[in-house]
Amino acid sequence: MQDYERFHATMRYAALDRKVFAKPWLGFPETMERWEREGMRPGDIEAWGTDSWHWIGHWFFPHPPFEHEVLEDDGRHITYVNHEGILMRELKDNPMGSMPQFLRFPVETSADFRIFAKERLQPDVGARIGGDWVKTLKDLRAQPATFFCIADRWGGFFGPLRNLMGVENLCMAFYTDPALVEEMMDTIADFIIAQVGEILDHVELDCFGLWEDMAFNHGPLIGPELVRQYMLPRYKRVVEYVKGRGVPWVCLDSDGKVDDLIPIWVDAGIDLLYPFEVAAGMDVAAVRKEYGKDLRLYGGLDKRPLVEGPEAIDREIDCIRPLLEEGGYIPNIDHSVPPDVSWAHMCYYVEKMRQVLGID
Repeated sequence: MQDYERFHATMRYAALDRKVFAKPWLGFPETMERWEREGMRPGDIEAWGTDSWHWIGHWFFPHPPFEHEVLEDDGRHITYVNHEGILMRELKDNPMGSMPQFLRFPVETSADFRIFAKERLQPDVGARIGGDWVKTLKDLRAQPATFFCIADRWGGFFGPLRNLMGVENLCMAFYTDPALVEEMMDTIADFIIAQVGEILDHVELDCFGLWEDMAFNHGPLIGPELVRQYMLPRYKRVVEYVKGRGVPWVCLDSDGKVDDLIPIWVDAGIDLLYPFEVAAGMDVAAVRKEYGKDLRLYGGLDKRPLVEGPEAIDREIDCIRPLLEEGGYIPNIDHSVPPDVSWAHMCYYVEKMRQVLGID
């Protein structure tokens, strides 16, 4: 099978030549630095033999991006405006390995949002891809890889609004200014549909992805009643559009404990969820038991056993074997690999996974 054929067969619970082997989320720079110290060589990760996926997630970002503007540098911290217009403060020497402090967001009023949308949320695939963008799309489609078009940080109805307003301001706005919340959601839906429609005028996609990251380790950042009232109609509009244009699958990414949100996403017509963070209480076996084959699953392997070593890794992989046999499941670590995972343990995980998936 070609890699994209294997993906579709997995989603349809059909017969396979072998199981899908997704590239693990690698993540932290400190992780890669450790692995290099411990013997990782150029080309080692490519030699894992993971399925080829075109996972493209930057075509929906605000364009043009905000200019990177440094406002303060005290030697230890730097305060600057990032590409999304957020004023943030972060450690100067370790920006990727620590959380920034968010100081101000680009939208505080309806007028702010309308300016932002007019200037930076206009659908223009050519401007975002650049060059001979139609040829770029067709060249990607011509390869045997699975073509995922992920709207990423600007493909949802909580996550993008959080980028615009900040978590606290957004959560308050559901009560203090619901008209603004609805205006932002409708504008984002219009933008997603127009943008992906321009892509679909030229190529077929294997999967289209939404992004929320709207939960922490105890539950969602807003209650499911608000999600159902405000977000569900916009989800349905986007999902119905892309499926009406021939995209067979829609996926959604949200970290944290999302059990209370899954029924809403299923009602919206979303087919595939990830990453199912085990440390947040997510359990892919329990989710499959509750939702059956209507919902496909990606991820759900606890990253923490990779710190412990082979026996713990074996036990974790054994937990997902029944899902592999059922189908509709793509195993992967439940998010970025932290720097306390050694290169030797990562290599063991990869070799064990290759065996379980029928590659060796």
